[in-house]
Amino acid sequence: MSVLRAMIAAFSCYSAIPMPHVRWDERDMRYMMAAFPLVGLVIGALDLLWLCLCGALGAGPLLRAVGFTLIPVLVSGGIHLDGLADVTDAQSSHAEPERRRQILKDPHVGAFAVIGVCCYLLAYAGLASELDARTVTLFACAPVASRCLSGLAVLTLPAARREGMYASVGEAANKRVVRVALAVELAIVCACMVALQPIVALSALAIAAATLAYVRHLANSQYGGMSGDLAGFFLQLCELGMLACIVVAGRLV
Repeated sequence: MSVLRAMIAAFSCYSAIPMPHVRWDERDMRYMMAAFPLVGLVIGALDLLWLCLCGALGAGPLLRAVGFTLIPVLVSGGIHLDGLADVTDAQSSHAEPERRRQILKDPHVGAFAVIGVCCYLLAYAGLASELDARTVTLFACAPVASRCLSGLAVLTLPAARREGMYASVGEAANKRVVRVALAVELAIVCACMVALQPIVALSALAIAAATLAYVRHLANSQYGGMSGDLAGFFLQLCELGMLACIVVAGRLV
């Protein structure tokens, strides 16, 4: 039952999918991050289902790409796009770290955040329109891999402040067990991707690792540590980078 409750907690926190109302306790939070990649698994499954539906209806690449763009937003409820928007605002301020942290906590949306999210969605849709039957399965694996890396970041990288969801989840987790679970899940999805298309998959995974290194440097140098917004920023940037690599490398290989 603790596994099921951890899954419910993960989907309640990181998705807009309706879940049973349960009273959480510390035991649920201890293993919640191990179930986080399952949200990505749902997104990937819906991507493949959408591809099949578009094929049956004879839909064109534009409509297919719009679906690929909206599915992760609808499933996640936009929680990670919120992080992308907040970090875009903070980065655009060119302010000191303390001021940037204040911008991340500000509930208002700035002009740069709107511009950043619009550009992100356009870029994502444009790249998704270039996916073909050979590369779309790799694309469906990306949300799982990005969430495995995001979960490992939450359990490994220090928080910018002691309060907030990022710090709370990291402190409550059984880090040893959850790290092993996330590492196994990451190994499985990486193996599946490499089995499908080795060169393209390794290129996309390298981009994901480089994105994590970049966001880690950004967090340490300009924010004093990681936060929930930076974790969301990483996840969105990681998935866009993997998508771009899958499209480009898929054409070259």
